[in-house]
Amino acid sequence: MGSYLPANLFCGLIILVVLCVSCPLVNCGAEDFFQSECLQVPTSEFVGSVKSTIDTIRQVTSIVSKFANFFSDFRLFNAISDCLDLLELSADELTWTLTASQNPKGKNNSTGNLSADLRNYLSGALINQDTCIEGFDGTNGLVKNLVAGSLNQVTLLVRDILYMVRPAPAPQGQANGNPWQWSRERKLTSNKQDSHSWLKRKYRRWLLQAAPTKGVVPDAVVALDGTGNFTRIKDAIEAAPQLSTKKFVIYIKRGVYNEYVEITKKKWNIMMIGDGIDVTVISGNRSFIDGWTTYRSATFAVKGQGFIARDMTFENTAGPEKHQAVAFRSDSDLSVLFRCAVRGYQDTLYAHSMRQFYRDCIITGTVDFIFGDSTAIFQNCQILARKGLPQQKNTITAQGRKEAAETTGFSIQFSNISGEPDLLASLNSTFTYLGRPWKTYSRTVIMQSYMSSVIRPQGWLEWNGNVSLDTLYYAEYENYGPGAGFGARIKWPGYHLLNDSSQANNFTVAQFILGNSWLPPTGIKYTAGLAV
Repeated sequence: MGSYLPANLFCGLIILVVLCVSCPLVNCGAEDFFQSECLQVPTSEFVGSVKSTIDTIRQVTSIVSKFANFFSDFRLFNAISDCLDLLELSADELTWTLTASQNPKGKNNSTGNLSADLRNYLSGALINQDTCIEGFDGTNGLVKNLVAGSLNQVTLLVRDILYMVRPAPAPQGQANGNPWQWSRERKLTSNKQDSHSWLKRKYRRWLLQAAPTKGVVPDAVVALDGTGNFTRIKDAIEAAPQLSTKKFVIYIKRGVYNEYVEITKKKWNIMMIGDGIDVTVISGNRSFIDGWTTYRSATFAVKGQGFIARDMTFENTAGPEKHQAVAFRSDSDLSVLFRCAVRGYQDTLYAHSMRQFYRDCIITGTVDFIFGDSTAIFQNCQILARKGLPQQKNTITAQGRKEAAETTGFSIQFSNISGEPDLLASLNSTFTYLGRPWKTYSRTVIMQSYMSSVIRPQGWLEWNGNVSLDTLYYAEYENYGPGAGFGARIKWPGYHLLNDSSQANNFTVAQFILGNSWLPPTGIKYTAGLAV
């Protein structure tokens, strides 16, 4: 590669410099689309800022795209591709923000809590540029240095918009599941009409049955032996309609599917049903060492909202020596994994952004194996550390909350936190911690869970000396087991041992992800509050 840049790239760099120096906001004089209590600023300023930032993203995207065809380096190509995808996702999330503000009563798969929805979309848009920049790790740094300024400018603009939105009011109703409850027959009962009409009663019953296809004809069947409509999962997903408000059920028969699957942002409400954990398996082995960015190393990735997966395994078999190697990545808002396994080593489960719920799942790994900047709850899960590289420390979580105004964080409840047999047999050779602060306002709460002796007495691990120890929020509540003792726990300013149930309630399904407004129609069982 020569030392001179093509003329059109040079011109692009001049534009990048201009964007970094000045991004004027557009005064749109928009009318008052939604209630003033949602905002800290006049509506016209909010709408104008959102529109201006979308325009800026489009300009930056145009410039970054010019780099795509000028470099033959595989890792660099992947990093640029990530940037283009993530910038497009940021523009979409800002568009959702604008749409929600203009039509505050439109459900559109949201929770109905306008402030919470706005902050959720903006939290997602905030983190995308960081992920883009991180993708250049391992490259020569040239392109990273050229685009980082403009990407950071986008982040600052989104940050300013995020702080314009007032904190969301507490959800109405108690945290015990009202207005949705489970009857003795384990059927959903409600005292109001189901606002999520896309998943009808017979599909809810189907989700709760042991036999995945009893009584219902899937929209598509995938089978390796040719007895279905497709032999590849990606082909079945391609057949699903775009932007659908109705479910599209894909039944995936038993077998190991060696393929890389991505459900794009326009494929809404896809439901995938397998034959069981480790019976239906989606497997891959992409890794950072082999030239993939962490983001693009995922065996399975989903962006389309309303995704549900049940009774299957997502795995990345690259191994600990290949470092970052994602098995499952999600940017799907209001998504659920139920009775699934996510298996890998470093960076197993990338809960990248948006609101996610994991129930009765098995998650295994070594370093930062549950990470990202989503708002996610892991309920009744088996979270198992594995034996990795010699002298390597295990960290279960690495939550990536960047700003205090973000709604994001991880909550682990009613779960079993332990290790696989090989790790349990050699606890003194591999130390395991509950998490470490990936970003400044990292937030993780673990409550009402069992911790085996695999967890070190200190509980948590620093990322880099004292960095972020006073801004993070780590908390524990009513945990038990040999690893749950708090006598030797770290004494960081941001660490909290919760004794008040009102504090812990903030991280329940009902409060943290507003689950009572969207989980009941999925048919997935859950506990809304602190009581089982």
